[in-house]
Amino acid sequence: MKPTLIIGGGIVGLFTAYYLQKTGVEVAILDRTDLKDNCSTGNAGMITPSHIIPLAAPGMISKGIAWMFSSKSPFYIHPRLDFKLAQWCLLFFKASSATQVSKSMPYLNHLTLFSKALYQEFEAEHPDSAVHLSKKGLMMVYQTEAVEKEEIELAHLAKKYQLEAEVLSTQEMQALEPNLEVKARGAVYFPGDAHLDPGVLYAYLKNYLQAKGVTFYSDTQVNGFVSSEGKISAVLTEQGTIEGSHFVLCGGAWTAELAKKLNFSLPLMGGKGYSFVQPNRPAIQLPTILTERKVAVSPYGDFVRFGGTLEVAGTNERINLNRVRGIFESIRQYYPDFQATFPEEDQIWKGLRPCSPDGLPYIGAAPGHQNVWVGAGHAMLGLTMAPATGRLLAELYHQKNTSLDIQGFEVGRYA
Repeated sequence: MKPTLIIGGGIVGLFTAYYLQKTGVEVAILDRTDLKDNCSTGNAGMITPSHIIPLAAPGMISKGIAWMFSSKSPFYIHPRLDFKLAQWCLLFFKASSATQVSKSMPYLNHLTLFSKALYQEFEAEHPDSAVHLSKKGLMMVYQTEAVEKEEIELAHLAKKYQLEAEVLSTQEMQALEPNLEVKARGAVYFPGDAHLDPGVLYAYLKNYLQAKGVTFYSDTQVNGFVSSEGKISAVLTEQGTIEGSHFVLCGGAWTAELAKKLNFSLPLMGGKGYSFVQPNRPAIQLPTILTERKVAVSPYGDFVRFGGTLEVAGTNERINLNRVRGIFESIRQYYPDFQATFPEEDQIWKGLRPCSPDGLPYIGAAPGHQNVWVGAGHAMLGLTMAPATGRLLAELYHQKNTSLDIQGFEVGRYA
């Protein structure tokens, strides 16, 4: 029996393998990297049902244009002559209408809540693992009146989707961070959000799958496919031909290139982000978003990870130190007492978040192919949505009714 091949060994690919192997499917995972350091290991580790507004939201176009003049800005599209970028930007512009966003929010809401429930189920099923789901919630802190208004409006919107949201005064916010000053007007607190250490989760899941007999092909670049009459039978790599019965594309920012090899369109751009770790002193207690700077703060006891920026960069993986400085400068801006040291370049993590134009992932069958599915395009919510995506793909594989309505995630919606 030929295995089901999952192309992409990030957290979405691993959770897809997890749910498939639970149903007795023989699985192999191929990845272009060494499977040690990818977009799944250095992110903020946040599980955020509170994030129901897609990236393509009203106002992002005007903000993006303003931010393009600053190399330290939270969101940056480097202008260049690139047809794929131009196409993506046009689709992004069309998707940023209030009407389109209102259609997208229920899909994000249902997917993220389903994923959080699956994380809780995963933790209960693996009590001996080091994977710990911290349920401290998430604080969105703000310094300006304009952003305060935006965040409070979001809190009211979140409540309409049955999400808990509390608007905190400066004093109430500070009471949740007793060890250091938080320089902000106030915050919105989402007690239903959670976070974990993404590196610990990734390592555990990978080792667990290997112990269950899942085969891993690392440093394996897919150069093409063997297909006939709408069915794929093998992938072509520099290491040789690898046969499979079914195929799942979970290649992150590189999934668009895989789709092109299969002759269907998948608008997707890599959104480069950076993070670095600091000793946690004075100790920050709560996972936090520094809203004006779009910087995520994830405390893990003795250390804390700071991450941010979204640089639409295709698959360019070079480090832009100016963008890292933007993250670093935000620390002192919001936490004047925190003892931060600018990281050496080899201490800076970078990753490409796969961004669809409308902010919704692609989950479902690949157009024109009988045995190919796609799970990609989760932008900054890959960790949040990974278990739900894997579970849905496993249900599609077995031709079951899916746990959620997935019409909004249709793979061929731009075909």
